[in-house]
Amino acid sequence: MTFITPVTEIITYCSLQLQRPSKLFFPRMLLLNYLGKIGSKTPLMAAATFSVGWNTFACSESLEKPLNWLLFNYYLTTCLQSSVNKHRHMFVKQVDMDHVMKAKSIREFDKRFTSVMFGYRTIDDYYTDASPSRRLTSVGIPVLCLNSVDDVFSPSHAIPIETAKQNPNVALVLTSYGGHIGFLEGIWPRQSTYMDRVFKQFVQAMVEHGHELS
Repeated sequence: MTFITPVTEIITYCSLQLQRPSKLFFPRMLLLNYLGKIGSKTPLMAAATFSVGWNTFACSESLEKPLNWLLFNYYLTTCLQSSVNKHRHMFVKQVDMDHVMKAKSIREFDKRFTSVMFGYRTIDDYYTDASPSRRLTSVGIPVLCLNSVDDVFSPSHAIPIETAKQNPNVALVLTSYGGHIGFLEGIWPRQSTYMDRVFKQFVQAMVEHGHELS
C-alpha cells in the first residue's frame, strides 16, 4: 500500500454511493498524485487545489530555513508527534516511537514514522513518490491549481510551470502574494478571500459547462 491507496478507495466508494454531483475534499498533494496516477479513469468530474507543495524535497528545505523552522516547522512537528503519540500502542511494532518523539523537524518525523508506516525503503523514496509535480502531465480531468509565489510551504522555484503548460487539463494560477492558503484581500479582510471566489467560479463553470469538455 502506498499513501495514495486510501484516496483511491474513498473516491471509488463515494462514486458508487452518491446519486448526484457532490463536492469531495481531500488533502491536495494526495489528490493530485491520485489524479496523476489514475488519469482520465477517475469518476471525478474536475478538481481544484490550493497552495500545493509540488516538490516535497523543496518544501522540506524551505521549511528548514532557520526562521521558517522557528515559526512553522518545529511547531508542526510537535503537532504530528502529538497526533501519533495518542495512539502509540498501534505503532510500537512498526516503528521506534521513542525515536519518533525526538524528531525536531517534519523531515525527521517523516523519516522515522511516515515513510516507515507506508512501507518506503527510504525517506527519499517517500518524498519522490509524494511530489505531485512528477505526475502532473498525466492528469486527465480539468484541474485548477492556485499557488502563491510567497508561500514558504511551496517555494516558487519548485512550482512546475513548464510542466503545467504541457497538459491542457491543468490551469495553474499564480499570485504574487497570498501565503499558504491565505489569499486575503483588502486592508482589513473580513469577507471571502480570492481563493473562495476562484473556487466558487470554477465549480460553477464545471457544473454548468463541464459536459462541453468531454
